[in-house]
Amino acid sequence: MSLTLLIQLLVVGLTTGAIYALIALGYTMVYGIIELINFAHGDIFMIGTLICISIFGAFGITNSSTAPTGFSMVGILLLTLVGSMLLCAVLGVVIERVAYRPLRNAPRLAPLISAIGVSFILEDIGKLWKGITIVPFPQIFPNVTYNLGPVSFSSVDILVIVVALVLMVALQWLVSSTRIGRAMRAVAQDREAAALMGVNVNRIIAITFFIGAALAGAAALIWGLKYGSTQFTLGFQLGLFAFTAAVLGGIGNLVGAMLGGVLIGLVEALATLIPDSTNGGFGLPHGGAAWHEALIFLILILILVFRPSGLLGQQTPEKV
Repeated sequence: MSLTLLIQLLVVGLTTGAIYALIALGYTMVYGIIELINFAHGDIFMIGTLICISIFGAFGITNSSTAPTGFSMVGILLLTLVGSMLLCAVLGVVIERVAYRPLRNAPRLAPLISAIGVSFILEDIGKLWKGITIVPFPQIFPNVTYNLGPVSFSSVDILVIVVALVLMVALQWLVSSTRIGRAMRAVAQDREAAALMGVNVNRIIAITFFIGAALAGAAALIWGLKYGSTQFTLGFQLGLFAFTAAVLGGIGNLVGAMLGGVLIGLVEALATLIPDSTNGGFGLPHGGAAWHEALIFLILILILVFRPSGLLGQQTPEKV
């Protein structure tokens, strides 16, 4: 294995991991506030990819049309990013209000089943909206390749990392340095005590869903620009990867979710280095790339068994 190949795979893993991290933040924020695994979150991301395609279509941009350039391209990208984040955020708030809030004081199994039901509903909406086949995503952003010595990376890779970093830093600042962030941390620590101190618990929980779903909407745009397609089952697969990332870093821990997302992306990329054993070689049948999902979920099992608090630990209190 050459050093060049290793670095190239690290670049691939970093960009994919940045997208996983954005989605994982939604899981970890909701769990940190109300201790609910929002299994519908991945499907909100999927709906976000369809929203982006529809916004592009409103501007007459399809996969077969000529993409705009200059200020027009930047304006359309910014409008699509804001539109996807806003509509996904509203969807997240509606889901919280309709499917989760009435079950907030119910046994934990009830909101979990509700989350799974919402996930299926969103998948069927995606199926009715764009069909069951793979949907091409318009490649509006110019994909220019740059070479840094023997290692190559694209302008889309740079866009993915920059957008993800900006949003993750902004979220960390919001939670640690603003009044809303302090209220969110108070609700996460003790919901009843926060309410007695004047915090509007319902509003803070709704804001948490709003922010988490907005990050999924942002991830939807950069995913589509990076990989060029989507389909109604995409949210289920990526949602599981992002959930694994949240557990790996420490569910309820924002920095842990970011770290976990990057690590899962790197594992997925580096799995391609595992050789093929089909012709008598050592390794996995058909090589590691065909087994990357099994490797990711093996990591999830090992973390749950040997370190259930994750690499950086949970930041949610134990209820007594």
